[in-house]
Amino acid sequence: MRLVIQRTSGVELFIDGELYSQTGKGLLILMGTKINDKIESCEKLADKAVNLRIFEDDQRKMNLSALDIQAEIMIVSQFTLYADTKKGRRPAFNLAMEPNEAEKMYDHFVELMKNTGLIVKTGVFGAKMNIKFNNQGPVTIILEHEL
Repeated sequence: MRLVIQRTSGVELFIDGELYSQTGKGLLILMGTKINDKIESCEKLADKAVNLRIFEDDQRKMNLSALDIQAEIMIVSQFTLYADTKKGRRPAFNLAMEPNEAEKMYDHFVELMKNTGLIVKTGVFGAKMNIKFNNQGPVTIILEHEL
């Protein structure tokens, strides 16, 4: 399982040109799952994501977590995180998990994140979405977990 985490001042997510959901200061988390990923990866990465110390304290040091600042979280499924670009110019997605299983993993991850008490918003699994956000820092972190 792979997460791309971006520290943001806010996120707006649009589907079919309409605002679907939005968050304030916090994190945009893009989530991808690959074949043979296990549900335990959701638990490991949800804990890691909310506890990563990537927000600045009073001394401008990255010492605070999403939990510390009560960040808002936008979670978006993104199978393209497992694009295989080794051959040719068109990405192959044969490493990405089959959609029905991937959606179950996504839903479980979202539920774990909601259980932290933080405000959590999402897109729609499998939908074409436009996302507007400002990456603060910029700070972008990639997390992976494999069993």
